[in-house]
Amino acid sequence: MAVRAIAAALDDPLDDAQRRPIVRHNLHDAIVSRVRDMIIEGTLAPGARIHEGHLGQELGVSRTPLREALKYLASEGLLELSPGRGAVVRKFLAKDVKDSLIVLANLESLAGELVCKNASDEDIAQIRKMHDEMLRHYAARDRLVYFKLNQSIHSAILRASGNSALADVHGVLQARLRRIRYIGNESAEKWAAAVADHEEMIAALEERNGKRLAKILAAHMDRTWDRVRDSI
Repeated sequence: MAVRAIAAALDDPLDDAQRRPIVRHNLHDAIVSRVRDMIIEGTLAPGARIHEGHLGQELGVSRTPLREALKYLASEGLLELSPGRGAVVRKFLAKDVKDSLIVLANLESLAGELVCKNASDEDIAQIRKMHDEMLRHYAARDRLVYFKLNQSIHSAILRASGNSALADVHGVLQARLRRIRYIGNESAEKWAAAVADHEEMIAALEERNGKRLAKILAAHMDRTWDRVRDSI
């Protein structure tokens, strides 16, 4: 199932191994995952130029696979590439973020209606499983792993809606806003509010109440803007 594929593709939680050279079999995916995490957490700050030599040395990889990984992250919208400066971490204007969240709110609202009609019982059970796992990481204050599960739940809802075009467009915007969405959980109060939204989402999904879920998802995106706008 599509939801299973999303759960299986979830990045492994970070631990002390992130400080060591990458040794995973799929080098490209490993580099992409590591650099993406550095962008999400702000280790590579918005507007910062990436020094390929220094980063490659830190990760224990050569420039060729690193450059390919940077190109991929540029395709996700997390980096900008220019002949003069190389790779630079994308810095978003407040209007860009707000406009994107408005679009995401409408996409997710539509998906909320569709998923309650089209998702199988197994799809919903898998989303519930990811939700429960996300809550365990919230309780442990493991913010990055929590965030990845959170994003995977949103993607799972879109994919289980049965509309692949809707899921594809949503995926592009969600990938681009990873860092922005992550900073929305910086304070304990904001993080708790986001979790409360997700509790309402899963309840509406399990009830197959499409109208309720659509409203919750749209409101969640509106509140996301409130949580991040002072940090942009």
